[in-house]
Amino acid sequence: MSQIVLKMEGINKSFGDAKVLKDVPFELKHGEVHALVGGNGAGKSTLMKIMTGVYTLDTGKIYVDGEETVITKPLDAKNKGIGMIFQELSLIQTLTVSENIFLGNEIINHGMRDTKAMNQKSKEVLDKLGIDVDPDTRVDTLSVGMSQMVEIAKAVSKDAKILVFDEPTAALSDSETARLFEMIGQLKKEGVSMVYISHRMNEILKIADRITILKDGEHVITEQISNMTLDKIVSYMMGGSQGGGSKFEWVEREYDQNAPDVLTVEHLKINNKISDISFSLKPGEILGFAGLMGSGRTEIMETLFGLRPKLGGKVFLEGKEIHVKDTKGAVKAGFALIPEDRRKEGLVLIHTIKHNATLSILDKLTKKKVFLDEKKANAIVNGNMKQLNVKAEGINQEIGLLSGGNQQKVVIAKWINSSPKVMMLDEPTAGVDIGAKGEIIKIIRSYADQGHGVLFVSSELTEMMAICDRIITIFDGRITGEMSRRDIKSEEELQNAIQRSE
Repeated sequence: MSQIVLKMEGINKSFGDAKVLKDVPFELKHGEVHALVGGNGAGKSTLMKIMTGVYTLDTGKIYVDGEETVITKPLDAKNKGIGMIFQELSLIQTLTVSENIFLGNEIINHGMRDTKAMNQKSKEVLDKLGIDVDPDTRVDTLSVGMSQMVEIAKAVSKDAKILVFDEPTAALSDSETARLFEMIGQLKKEGVSMVYISHRMNEILKIADRITILKDGEHVITEQISNMTLDKIVSYMMGGSQGGGSKFEWVEREYDQNAPDVLTVEHLKINNKISDISFSLKPGEILGFAGLMGSGRTEIMETLFGLRPKLGGKVFLEGKEIHVKDTKGAVKAGFALIPEDRRKEGLVLIHTIKHNATLSILDKLTKKKVFLDEKKANAIVNGNMKQLNVKAEGINQEIGLLSGGNQQKVVIAKWINSSPKVMMLDEPTAGVDIGAKGEIIKIIRSYADQGHGVLFVSSELTEMMAICDRIITIFDGRITGEMSRRDIKSEEELQNAIQRSE
């Protein structure tokens, strides 16, 4: 495993006046998993996009198998056996799974695409990876997690000798993550070299052979993973400080447990599988829904928010029964939803921070229903950025140019501006660095401290245990238990509760 298959020396990259990478080195050995970590804006994705030809370096050198290589476009990287699975899914939503896997490399027979042959070969790749999906299924009908698995299958199908994984498990269930790790183990045995970018430190400690840490566009350290601990990694990422680690420690919060419910749900029916959901939420309480992907966590929140029809049951907000038929009615009633996929469902990426943050209150900012009160809007959004510590050039910066953590803060700001009675958050820290995760948890606690109700869903049990006052477990569309956070002694105890069917 000593053979170097890829080496990058003195890589520099700037966008305008912003220097994103500063003389960064990186090397990858044959058959290793090399973790690349750092906070949002550290330069991880930029370095890998240079390796894969999405960006062109300003200065520096790249060597593949000992030979200096010029990579100026994705085809150059592909010809060198380099593939990347992007954090922002690159699948074309209106095409099928098979059409995406063979995009740009279609099987042609007598001048026509051989759909049957592509479906068959796609099925072979999907079966090898344990992905249970019909190759003829349109991608826009798949869940975020399944779409990510198809993205991985697409890269693996190219027989790349170097694979870059950018936050591959951000939207995967525990079982899908376990299957991915099995696949990575298989690829290692076959001699494939992999770069693994993730904000989930426990995954990195489990799966990586070596780790490289970047901070503010500079190389901090490259070390054997066996010589690292979670505390060491965080310390290097935060510049020698232990950062906001304490934000991940549970602090018992005070709220009136005898107060009237802010939200009461009785026998909610969503479909034939999720048909009898009952729970309540107190003002100031943070209530978690814990369960495997597909258990019904997301569906409950989407139904309350008017994205899915309610087929039965009753919903009471501050003691009054409400009948939400669409998202507009949900917002008017007092609900807000931070969706699982912020880029697709939470933001308009080509618009500015200001326009995104004010989407939920346009009616309040519009003069005579025509013109936006620019002065008032500017004051609100500047206040959001200061309060939530959004790092950007200003309120008029295009939001698609921000890091994942800063984008998520703007999504949260948008809904805080609407003053909801119940804030619902679905995987709010997916694809967010460890520093921003701590900040987001602090924001959620602060919002609940003001007497608002919070519903919280996360696949990262460490986060649930850090923030929730009470946790409801859901299995296969049914509530299977309820636990006060103070009674949960370990993450393993919660993990076991999630997997119990009764």
